[in-house]
Amino acid sequence: MPARRPTRLAKWLISGPPLLYLLVFFAAPTLIMVLASFRSPGEFGGLAPLVDAAGKLDINVDSYVRFFTEPVFFQVFVKSAWYAALTTVICLLLAYPLASLIARSGKKHRDLLLLLVILPFWSNFLIRIYAWMIILGPNAALAKLVNRVLAAFGAQPVPLLFSSFAVLVCLVYVSLPFMVLPLYANLEKHDQALLDAAQDLGANAWQRFWRITFPLSLPGVYAGAALVFIPALGIFAIPDILGGPDDTLIGNLIKQQFLETRDWPFGSVLSIMLTLAALVLAGTAAWIGRRSAGDSRA
Repeated sequence: MPARRPTRLAKWLISGPPLLYLLVFFAAPTLIMVLASFRSPGEFGGLAPLVDAAGKLDINVDSYVRFFTEPVFFQVFVKSAWYAALTTVICLLLAYPLASLIARSGKKHRDLLLLLVILPFWSNFLIRIYAWMIILGPNAALAKLVNRVLAAFGAQPVPLLFSSFAVLVCLVYVSLPFMVLPLYANLEKHDQALLDAAQDLGANAWQRFWRITFPLSLPGVYAGAALVFIPALGIFAIPDILGGPDDTLIGNLIKQQFLETRDWPFGSVLSIMLTLAALVLAGTAAWIGRRSAGDSRA
């Protein structure tokens, strides 16, 4: 006897709460942000009255004109994308061998290794960032070792803290688990018989990896890249705490517009552009992942 199809009520009970959550915490704030982007900044910050003293509706595109005509904001976007891309590449290079090791380990060691990967999530995000201030501080062992090596080669000492190096190191640190977990989930499902067959046909270890393992792992690579790149693109806490004056990223700029400059319309424009960029990147990663998965099955 065929299974009874779920009723409409059952469908709404299942899909209703997630849909309501997205409407309340994503769609509604996004709509408010879009509406605020067409307003004028208030005299003392925030938003100016929607209707001015003359009774005229105050709706304009001045903030969008400012964004597209002042190149400094595009430069900040490019710098943010560069940091996010570099973080993604470094995370991929570090995570791939680690995920492969976990996938090939026995169940006992595999569970322990996975626990170690997710262990940083057990502590507060800001506490972990401030811990890097101690690790990279001028009196820390790491800074002294690096500067001694540089002095041996006749180079000047360099500060590790409040630098682009500190920002990049911490970005990789906080993003690495988001690359390891999707890669592990993909690599763990690979059929060992394919590698054995390739070895029987004379393929060496590099050929087996490049022709079999890596193509099959591309969906995990795309998923991990999206999970790392998109949050790194808009992050502001790490550059704010560990970065120098030249390490202002788009997330810091948005924070400044809302909390310091109090130009809410322009802050909304920057947020909209960042949201659009994230949606485009997420959609592209999903499309490439589906296409790659279809090609691998074919």
